[in-house]
Amino acid sequence: MEGKNGAVTGFVIFLFLVTLALLYSLFSVPRVQIIIFQTSNQDQSYVMRPKEAQPHRTVVLQSVKTERKQTMKTNSQCTVTDDAHKFDCYPEAYGIATQAKCEARGCCWQVPHSGSSQHQKGKKEDTSKGVPFCYYPQDFPGYKTGLKTSTPTGFSVALNKNSTAYYADDVMNLMMDVRYETEYRLRIRIYDPKNMRYEVPLKTPIVTKAAPTQRYSVVVSNTGDPFNFAVVRKMLSPAERPAVLFNTSKAAPLIFADQYIQLSTFLPSKFLYGLGEHRGSLLQSMDWRRLTIWNRDQAPHDPDTGTNLYGHHPFYLMMEDGGRSHGFFLLNSNAKEAVLQSAPALTWRTIGGIVDMYMFMGPSPAEVVQQYTEVIGRAFMPPYWSLGFHLCKYGYGSAKETMDVVKRMQEAKIPQDTQWNDIDYMDAYRDFTFDTTKFGDLAGMVNTLHNMGMHYVMIVDPGISNKNSPPYPPYDVGTQMDVWIKDSTGKPLIGKVWPGDVVFPDFTNPKTTDYWTQMTKSFHDKVQFDGMWIDMNELSNFYDGSLSGCPGNKYDNPPYVPAVLGDHLKAKTICASAQQNVSLTYNVHDLYGLTETMATYQALKTVRGKRPFVISRSTFAGQGHYGGHWSGDNFARYDDMYLSIPEMLNMNMFGISMIGADICGFHDDTTEQLCQRWQQLGAFYPFSRNHNDLGKKDQDPAVFSETMKNSSRTALTIRYALLPYLYTLFHKSNAMGNTVVRPLFFEFPQDTNTYSIEDQFLWGSDLMITPVLTQDTTKLETYFPACTWYDYYTGQRILGKGTKISMDAPMDRINLFVRGGSILPMKAAAMTTTESRKNNFRLLVALNETGYANGGLFWDDGETIGTHESGIFNMIMFMASKNSVSSGVMKAGFTGESMKLDRLLVYGVATKPNKVTVNGGGTSFEYNSQFKALTVTVPLVDLLKPFTVKWI
Repeated sequence: MEGKNGAVTGFVIFLFLVTLALLYSLFSVPRVQIIIFQTSNQDQSYVMRPKEAQPHRTVVLQSVKTERKQTMKTNSQCTVTDDAHKFDCYPEAYGIATQAKCEARGCCWQVPHSGSSQHQKGKKEDTSKGVPFCYYPQDFPGYKTGLKTSTPTGFSVALNKNSTAYYADDVMNLMMDVRYETEYRLRIRIYDPKNMRYEVPLKTPIVTKAAPTQRYSVVVSNTGDPFNFAVVRKMLSPAERPAVLFNTSKAAPLIFADQYIQLSTFLPSKFLYGLGEHRGSLLQSMDWRRLTIWNRDQAPHDPDTGTNLYGHHPFYLMMEDGGRSHGFFLLNSNAKEAVLQSAPALTWRTIGGIVDMYMFMGPSPAEVVQQYTEVIGRAFMPPYWSLGFHLCKYGYGSAKETMDVVKRMQEAKIPQDTQWNDIDYMDAYRDFTFDTTKFGDLAGMVNTLHNMGMHYVMIVDPGISNKNSPPYPPYDVGTQMDVWIKDSTGKPLIGKVWPGDVVFPDFTNPKTTDYWTQMTKSFHDKVQFDGMWIDMNELSNFYDGSLSGCPGNKYDNPPYVPAVLGDHLKAKTICASAQQNVSLTYNVHDLYGLTETMATYQALKTVRGKRPFVISRSTFAGQGHYGGHWSGDNFARYDDMYLSIPEMLNMNMFGISMIGADICGFHDDTTEQLCQRWQQLGAFYPFSRNHNDLGKKDQDPAVFSETMKNSSRTALTIRYALLPYLYTLFHKSNAMGNTVVRPLFFEFPQDTNTYSIEDQFLWGSDLMITPVLTQDTTKLETYFPACTWYDYYTGQRILGKGTKISMDAPMDRINLFVRGGSILPMKAAAMTTTESRKNNFRLLVALNETGYANGGLFWDDGETIGTHESGIFNMIMFMASKNSVSSGVMKAGFTGESMKLDRLLVYGVATKPNKVTVNGGGTSFEYNSQFKALTVTVPLVDLLKPFTVKWI
């Protein structure tokens, strides 16, 4: 309202609300707290909703406007005894809920009092924080359950309703398709049967027949009743009770409008993980949190705010009672929110597509991830060299300065495998070029690296400069091939990034893969790079929308906008109305990083003929099948170092095994102590790279003091020694869907103490890493799950009892513990993986309480594509039984390298042996009586033949 009429009307409303407040204070009726806010330039009154998990968001004031007429709900319809069970009926992040607006939607209004509510096993919680003022009544009109029909894969249910909800273009008739895809995997699709809608073009398993047995059942309300459904875990014994994993009964109603879809459910526990990409704790808080998902170029900061970051992963893993777990995946790429509340319950809100949900029955956390990656694709098998240490800086300035850093690392004898360059190597920041003045000898530099047994990776951004004077082939060829994203008028959309105005390749167009391959080959003919680092692909844009703005249609300005950073879908990206081959950007925006990774993977495969290595900033479900990810532009702060662990663990749950953070921080200048501790931690990231920003001081480990150099050398030497074990973990990830790094609860799901541990983690099942993450700390309270552990450095035995033990944490090392019952394959370390692969193998054997252990080794040439599928690999199993260690050769398909074993280290040998033999022949050994550790010198046993080591 504006002008005098608006002022008068606002004043009347203000007097009315004040009078109403006085009446409520005088009469004995249930009290309603009325909060009045007065704006500075309008005489108008509002009741402000609480900020839900968006503490820094600007709230836009809106005038009261009737949306549709509804009679005020009666108290009985609005009675909700537990505030935690109220579902938000006015979720708009950029408006203010008022009683009039709320009741116009047919919903209930109550401003909650602060206090506590008792629920879920008597636990008291504050119910005032985040509780919606406007919530759904028990009889909110929704869909009715219609005809149920059997199908070859399960059954279908018709859904229909007679009245619309509060968003335009409500779909009145839906179909629910329930598919029993496997014994442990369920798929449910809810869609408009009359009108084709956008669906995510992700290749998923095709199932034509229902699984004969299922570990779950789907219960749907009776025909004619209000629609709801539940997914129930079947129990394996009569003593167990069925567990309800997903239950929409008495939750918020299903809403399915053209640009607003809502699905709410109650959950069986509060132990929920995933829902990415966000910065924050590993275990999600259920305290009224709104997690926004819409890929954006945003440096991660402000943990636990739910701010949208680089990736789109609508997957969660939940721990249930008894140590069981299940997973959920919503296959939908539109902008969305996942809202958590303490009931516990979850609400999905998305602004397009359909409901396409998968549930995975586990029951172990590891099995949940295996089942999930069976749908989205297993993690790619990386080249062996990529497991070494990587180094980069934005601002080396020249090829010479880049090589000076490499030489500094060599002189310090700190292992390094790969040197990188950021955008400063380019000519005017244009892709597939290099600055002929400062980086004129780039090709020679790369050749020198190769001669040193090292590798080279450079950055490539998606924006292609549209200035073709002088001629610029990447733009000219792309224009001829017609591969650019178009604006709503059909012309190439003009954005802006580092080179200035640019156009963007449409990677949903098959022609663009051919274009990208041509450009990759053309540059590779000049500079023999080994991998590609793709950045800015959220899709990042220095214009909001485009050079000419956005048309402002229903796609650029949808009726509901999730709580995205910047308040609009176009903020720091392109127009949602832009046209791409598969669909509008409105639908496929968050697929950009994935589709660029796919095209880059194919280009490298074609051009190099070896295993591709791609690291991308933006991701979507399935990213791990083609490439890795780093956690973006972090800061040189202890908090950022700490939070890199939950980021890494989450990405492994999302099927992205090759993951790491910028060691020592990208933004800000680091300190030596911070960088020393971070180098120790970073040596155990799957993707280990030190990288920092333009204008910041050098932070490669060789630039610091001798103490720092020694510490970094020690940590990286251990990494390089353990690479055979790490490589085997990547093989298991690629072949079976295992995680490479994992939280403790993956291995100890019965131990609820592990559910919130995020400052310790595991490589596979056998190596526990406990880094120092705070300043001036040389003692750690380390949690040891109930089993035998050994100090990696000494072999000292630690009997874990499910408690914390105070451990020394000196500055010169990171604490590592080997789990009893494991055998770790190793090699003697070297400065590069090229050299270390030439060294002999070693085994670290950690006996459990009964004297047993086992482990395995996968080995191939480290770079050929598809060795597992073609059988060109070796698989060797190792077993320890009280007083012996032996091997079994499961597969011997790779004979291109010598595989000799020269040392055996056994932890947990109770007494000093009198004799040690290798295949019946005596050999030398050493025994540490303090730590009960046996070191055996092995006379170069061929690992492709079975061996036995005995001690008596």
